[in-house]
Amino acid sequence: MPQLALYTFGVLKSPLADTSPLTREFYDIGGTVYQEISRQPGYLAHAEPAGHDRGKLFGADWGAWGEFTVPSWYDKGRTPETTALATTLSLWTDVRPAFEAVYTGLHRTALNRRYDWFERTGHPNHVFWWVADGAIPTWQDGVARLEYLQDGDPAPHAFTFHHSFTPEGATQALRREGTASTPRGRSC
Repeated sequence: MPQLALYTFGVLKSPLADTSPLTREFYDIGGTVYQEISRQPGYLAHAEPAGHDRGKLFGADWGAWGEFTVPSWYDKGRTPETTALATTLSLWTDVRPAFEAVYTGLHRTALNRRYDWFERTGHPNHVFWWVADGAIPTWQDGVARLEYLQDGDPAPHAFTFHHSFTPEGATQALRREGTASTPRGRSC
């Protein structure tokens, strides 16, 4: 059964290494948010750098997740002292569990504060795509699909929560009050 890859990307208002209260607050809540999300039904895995590279993004060993890269519009630092971004790459069983994890609990609380921490860039901040069971998506895959969304409409190979697709390529709608995705029957 195919698995769902999710890549997220945001540009922070200040570098992660900044010791200001606002940056420290974002960094402190991040660990707890990731712990909560990793316990959500439908969550499978997320990219993490190998042992000694924790806390590093550029130049870290990401194993099967590939070389770390960022969208072309990211124009801030790339060293541990200047990096001003937050990004994730994860695997899920389906869109519905990812939706529930993002829009409930502690992540929802953090999401409500996103403009305290993140710049409003006008660029997409997440993208989904289906991968074969057992396949590991790469950072390059996520960046390419997010950049596609910048210039193109959602499609089965690059889509969002609001314009999502089944593994077979049919569009589907998420209803907040429902427990399942509802296919609309249009195929792409």
